[in-house]
Amino acid sequence: MASTKTAIYTALGANLAIAVTKFIAAGVTGSSAMVSEGIHSLVDTLNEVLLLLGMNRSQKPADDKRPFGYGRELYFWSYVVSVLIFAVGGGVSFYEGITHLQHPNPIENPHWNYIVLGIAIVLDSTSLVTAIKAFNAQRGAQAFWSAVKTSKNPATFVVLFEDASDVIGLILAFLGVFLGHQLDNPYLDGTASILIGVLLTAVSILLARESRSLLMGEGADPAIVQKTVALTNADSDVVQSLQALTFQMGPEQIVLIQRVVFQPELTTEAITKAISRLRHTLQAAEPTIRQVFIEPADGPHRA
Repeated sequence: MASTKTAIYTALGANLAIAVTKFIAAGVTGSSAMVSEGIHSLVDTLNEVLLLLGMNRSQKPADDKRPFGYGRELYFWSYVVSVLIFAVGGGVSFYEGITHLQHPNPIENPHWNYIVLGIAIVLDSTSLVTAIKAFNAQRGAQAFWSAVKTSKNPATFVVLFEDASDVIGLILAFLGVFLGHQLDNPYLDGTASILIGVLLTAVSILLARESRSLLMGEGADPAIVQKTVALTNADSDVVQSLQALTFQMGPEQIVLIQRVVFQPELTTEAITKAISRLRHTLQAAEPTIRQVFIEPADGPHRA
């Protein structure tokens, strides 16, 4: 979680500073692409705030109202962020681009745009490198897309895709401003704005799909499930783990439910002690398992 927060704070600071400079440059030069990029950075700043809100709320301890904890707060706010990227970032960029195509204005003083875009690329690239390091620390040896699909911490890949879209959007904005000025064609600036809108919409759809899956409810990583079953079966009082169900309530919050066949000669008191021991063993081996429910079951060999 610490590396994820570092990536979010880095992106927050970069996007806030960049948004201000982009809007100033857009006001001076009249560039549509720069307005789109300013809105893009402003939306990203809000997104970082919402992700931090989700992370903080997800750490609240379980209570009577939420007996399984508040872990899914992060999943909810990650989904909201995905929708905002589309509704605000992509939508406004489309609008600005189309408006500029309908009423093209030549770009004035493009050097201001170049200075702002240069600063923005440096800041966003720094933020992107931080996000990549945080994501790589989380995914380990997994392939990139596999890690995105199986990740239980949406904040990490949301920031990664935001920063990547920032850098690509800046390149599009630069090309729109540069080519529009050099070729004396203001339509290219509006086209760049529309392309930024397409980019943000594509990123939004991807993030919304992954965040929705987590929000709707996913099981824990199969490796964790296999580990818990193996530990359960290794207990001397256990015949077999018949079923293991998991619920991912947050990035580091798993609920485990197991149906276990115990040795037939065990008394009720002995089974109770075995369940308590198993719960301690499983949570010690996998701290992300916050709650364990074990149900004694009849084995197939029993009458």
